[in-house]
Amino acid sequence: MRQQDGLQLHDRGDYPLAREVAGHDAVHVGRLRRDPDDDHAVAMWVVGDNLLKGAALNAVQIAEELCGAALRPSR
Repeated sequence: MRQQDGLQLHDRGDYPLAREVAGHDAVHVGRLRRDPDDDHAVAMWVVGDNLLKGAALNAVQIAEELCGAALRPSR
């Protein structure tokens, strides 16, 4: 998760709060744990600036990814 663009991992046992991440592009993840009821799942605390990331930036990043994928040579 540390290597994902647009994601900030809080791995010191803390968890980010909405007021702390307001105005930032990244989605913040904290309190990452194994799910005690499912060996194939994790539980995590996820927070981001919904107006910034959810409304506008996310659409632009998806469009950039799609356009970039269309322009990349196939292997």
